[in-house]
Order: sequence, then structure tokens, then C-alpha cells
Amino acid sequence: MIEEKIHEECGVFGVYSPTNYGVARDVYYGLYALQHRGQESCGIVVNDDGLFFSHKDLGQVSNVFDSEELNRLPDGNMAVGHVRYGTTGGNSRRNTQPIEVNHQKGKLALAHNGNISNAYDLRNELELGGAIFHTTSDTEIIAYILTRERLKTPSIEKAVLECMKYLEGAYSLVMMSATKLIAARDPHGYRPLCYGITDDGRYIIASETCALEAVGAKLVRDVRPGEVIVFSEDGTTSYTDYCNKENGQICIFEYIYFARPDSVIDGISVHSARVKAGEILAREHEVEADVVVGVPDSGLDAALGYSRYSGIPYGIGFIKNKYIGRTFISPTQDERNSQVKIKLNPISSTVKGKRVILVDDSIVRGTTSGRIVKLLRDAGAKEIHMRISSPPFTNPCYYGTDIDSKDKLIACHHSVEQIAKIIGADSLGYLPIESLGELVGHENYCNACFSGNYATKIPEVVNKNRFEKRLSERDE
Repeated sequence: MIEEKIHEECGVFGVYSPTNYGVARDVYYGLYALQHRGQESCGIVVNDDGLFFSHKDLGQVSNVFDSEELNRLPDGNMAVGHVRYGTTGGNSRRNTQPIEVNHQKGKLALAHNGNISNAYDLRNELELGGAIFHTTSDTEIIAYILTRERLKTPSIEKAVLECMKYLEGAYSLVMMSATKLIAARDPHGYRPLCYGITDDGRYIIASETCALEAVGAKLVRDVRPGEVIVFSEDGTTSYTDYCNKENGQICIFEYIYFARPDSVIDGISVHSARVKAGEILAREHEVEADVVVGVPDSGLDAALGYSRYSGIPYGIGFIKNKYIGRTFISPTQDERNSQVKIKLNPISSTVKGKRVILVDDSIVRGTTSGRIVKLLRDAGAKEIHMRISSPPFTNPCYYGTDIDSKDKLIACHHSVEQIAKIIGADSLGYLPIESLGELVGHENYCNACFSGNYATKIPEVVNKNRFEKRLSERDE
């Protein structure tokens, strides 16, 4: 992989229109706005008078959907969409979403952002009860429990509430039945979810506000942790049975890296949070330098904050080739090294002969950071002082981020001074973990990947590698 960055699982999008409308195009533009959340696969399911029509495949939105594919989808009055970066489950067509289910009480299409931490135990239980799985995704587990509970309850929304009793971990869901569009967010609120409305009365559900704006919708509000919201011909109905059951635990890394900087999550501007991170870095890790540069894209806002606080000029240090995706694969280490130069090109006039403060959002293994530092050295930088707008990663994440083992985390095995030497920087400074609350103005966030303080019970088998390995061993 050209970059060894932390990845998030996916983005979800849904639309409910009071009349038949080209809802597929709404979803298309919404998924385009959420492309940063997942590039492995994408899909759209349209509801046309109770009949479901879909198209899903591996690849990015622009590759999977052209005008011909979009025109094949009917107008309809409801649709759901999904972009995916897999954490639980491999990258194959069978794991593309939204998942569609035909059951005794009707149809269901389901798109999921997050990670069910008790997925392995739930899958075992369901299989012992006769369930046959077609994917390795934890989203199919949610679909099975939903359909099981739907047989016992009078409505799909009641089934969703019953389903939530069994799920642990992170889930922001957009679901569609024959007559209703439903949004649900786990009681901790790990992953973002919001909804808005257009001038002509279309309701839009999305992982981020940037996707609302892409289709001309105005934000109404975020879905509350534990809330289920139903959109139908009867209007909008909110179910708060699970609200206030847990402390809010929005993933702090949404603000640091995952979300688009123009999004607003739970009332907090992502751009402002990143600028604040840069200010904190300047306050806590002061150093004499000539220019501050950021690593595109998520290091740019923090670099701006560092510059403003320190008074050191901000400069454009890199040009990013926007035509290379995040999943660009190369077979050999030498090719991966050379392709960093294809993706990022330093601007020598900005850094040559200067003491440079280099701001990035994170260091995972350290290999990509080392390559970027070398690019600046080769461009003539006199000194390079790296500043990271997050604390060191020291723990796996079980809620939708692909940190599945301490083995790959450089901060688990080396001191800050050692990491600086490994990546070739003159100095290195991380955002202090106790300063994370300053980014969002409260303490209701999840920082378990930095602190190890998990809000839920972590079963033995949770991460992607162990989950898939255990499934494959059992199938042999």
C-alpha cells in the first residue's frame, strides 16, 4: 500500500422523498462526498414502490457508477448507499453494501458504519440456530438479528430497538424497508450520523454534514447516541429508549483524521478541532524554525494552527497527486518507496535551506513518515521537526478503525526519541493525551487507541485478522 495510514470503515447515506424522485443521484453525490471514508467498494439500493433495485461493486464511486448504471436505477422515493473500507470481513464483492434481505415480513436494505465488537460470539450463536452466512462482514450479523426480531415485533423500528439489545461496539446504521427509512446510532455514539432536509422536503441521512451539503440539504441535527429515527409518509418519529444509557464516546480520531474538514460532528467543526490541535502542538512543543508545512490532507489544518500560535510562517510544502487513490497497491517495497514520490512532491523553494516544522496527523509504523521526512531532506531542508496532531497509538481499536494489533504500532516498541531517529527527524512531538478534550470542548469521546480505556467489554476474537482466521480455521 502506498501509505500506511489508519483507515476508517465506511460511510452511510440515505434519502427519503415525499414523491418519486431521482434518489439514486442524491445517493451518488452523497457517496462522492463521503469517498474519503472508504474506497474499497460502494453500492446503492433504490426503493421503487416497494421493489428494490441495486448496483454494488468493488472500487470507488466514480468507477462503479457511470451515467449508464445510474440510469438503470429507477427514480423511487427512498434509497440507501454505502462506501466501504473493510475492518471486519475481507475485501470482496460478497462484502459490498448495502446488504439486502428478503424475509417473511418484507424487504430490508442495510448500510453500516462501525464495528460490532461481539461479532464473533453473535455469529456463533446465530449459526448454531441454523443461520447460513454469505459474507464475512459483521453487517450481515446485524441483518440476521434484525430479521429474527422482526418476526416477533409489529414494526421494523421495534425490531431495530430489540436488535440493539444484542449489539456491542460501534454502529451507525441506515436501513430501508418497503415503506420506511430508518437511522440508528449506538448508545455510545462512536461513529457520526446526522440528518438534514432539502427545500422540497427530502430527508437526508449521512455520516457527515459534508454529504448533506452535496445534495443541497440543511442540517437538522445529529442523531443522538442510542437514538432510532424513522422517516415515512407519517413524518419523522424518534425513539430514545437507549439514549442517555451510556456516556458519549464519539471517536476523537474523527476530528483528527477521518472526517472531512468541512464537516461538523456533534456540533463541533472538524476544521476548528484540527486547527486547535496545531495550536496545542505549538504550545507544548516549541522549536525555532523558519516554516511550518503540513502533510496533505489532514495535516494541513493543524499546520495552520501551529503557524498561527507560534508566529512561524505557514508554507505549502507538498503537492499531492489527486489521481492516486488511498488503496493504490504495489507488489514490492522498492516500488512502494518510489511511489511516495508520485503521490507527494515537495516544493523545494519552500523548504530548501530552512528549518522545517512538519505536521501530520499520526504515525503508525513509521515507514511512511520516514519517507516523507526523506523527501524534505532531498529537497534541501536544513532541519525537520515533526509534530503529530494526535497522541501515540498504543492500543488496538475495536470500534471501526483498522488498528488490529499492537505489533504494528511503532509507539508500542520505541520511545519518542527513538521514533524520531528511526524516521530521520531532528525532533518529534505528539499531541498530549490530556489535551484531547481541548479539541472538542468536552470529555465525552473515545481515546482507547491512545489510552487503552475501552467503554465496552472486549471479547477474545474481535479484530479483522483474528475474526477471519478463526472463521477460516473453523471452515477447514
